[in-house]
Amino acid sequence: MKDIFTHRTLKNGINLFIHSTDKFKTNTFCIFIHQNLKKETATMTALLPFVLKRGTQNFPTSRHISLYLENLYGADMGGDILKRGERQILQFFLETVNPKYIRGKDIMDDSLNVFKELVLNPVLEDGGFKEAYVEQEKDVLKRSIESLYNDKFNYAIERCFQEMCKDEAFSIYKYGNVEDLEKIDKSNLYSYYLECIYKCPMDFFVLGDVDEDDVACRIEKLFDFHRHAEKTVNSTCFKKEITKEKIVEENQDVNQGKLSMGFRTNTRYGDDDYYALMVYNGILGGGPHSKLFQNVREKAGLAYYAFSKLEKNKGLMLIGCGIDFSNFDRAVGIIKEQLEDIKAGKISNYEFDSTVKSIISSLKETADSPSMIISLYLDGIINGVRESTEDMIKKIQSVSKDDVRKVAQKIELDTIFFLNKK
Repeated sequence: MKDIFTHRTLKNGINLFIHSTDKFKTNTFCIFIHQNLKKETATMTALLPFVLKRGTQNFPTSRHISLYLENLYGADMGGDILKRGERQILQFFLETVNPKYIRGKDIMDDSLNVFKELVLNPVLEDGGFKEAYVEQEKDVLKRSIESLYNDKFNYAIERCFQEMCKDEAFSIYKYGNVEDLEKIDKSNLYSYYLECIYKCPMDFFVLGDVDEDDVACRIEKLFDFHRHAEKTVNSTCFKKEITKEKIVEENQDVNQGKLSMGFRTNTRYGDDDYYALMVYNGILGGGPHSKLFQNVREKAGLAYYAFSKLEKNKGLMLIGCGIDFSNFDRAVGIIKEQLEDIKAGKISNYEFDSTVKSIISSLKETADSPSMIISLYLDGIINGVRESTEDMIKKIQSVSKDDVRKVAQKIELDTIFFLNKK
């Protein structure tokens, strides 16, 4: 099994992963700072990348940063928050044209310098972040959190996971909550930022047509700051005994019922039967060929949409449907029939072959995107797996119908959430 990224550890403990490839005309740099997903820190963690993007010591406004990036031949740089299982991850990225395509100019150091500025040299005043930036970004984050309520598709998914994982960290929204925003100011946010920079595990990814030793040397020099002993960040697969499925109904002024069904797969990325679970999910609700699409949407005409998706880092699966309010019982009944059919091995060649082809096609598309290659590899790091998309394709190709039938026996319905009309 070929490990496409070479791994080095910088003197201060930062993990550096480099994949040298001439497949792309760009160089992509990503930094991931890992934190345990906790209510006490979730909102501050979510706020940090947006405050940091506002300006740095040498580029004090967004406009200064934008103008500098334009001079780097239209480089793109930014930050966001990821949720991977019960981890909340600060993500920073930079994408630049490869210097090999620019005659007589090496922009590598200039690019890495501005990237360092974004992550390590924020605008400060009176021993904290710039107050105006913090207050403005708090307001933006507040609106972003509140906007989930109006996005009924994603709201029903989020609420199902919240009810399903009520006593688990996974129930926490990746952008935190509005109530905790009130407690955040420029000083305590800056103190928390320093804790993240100095103590949280940090992964630095480089993907592009680069000389590995050269780029490692440049990064070692630029990011040579003192860090303390790293804190432990968990990767928890919560085991829960389910005696009876939970049904939760919420009433709102909506035009369409949103049905979400949450399952414990008892399988996560890194387990031997994970790829059988991927095929299971594809057969169940992974596209027009799937059982949910064909039987719930097409034949029964019950759903405007019907899909299933995995949360591979946590070992969960969710089925989502948009249905008429009166069709709740019938839709749930037909969905359960599809689950039982797969458990019994009732899988047609068309369903199986179409699923395998679809997954392989998606993995090949992933291999054409630097950000997706890095994202997949990040999932691997979190779960102790080192494999390329080619490795994944081979494992998908080795899955049999009986493997799918076996993994189906482990899947348990935990929670049914229905967003109904008032």
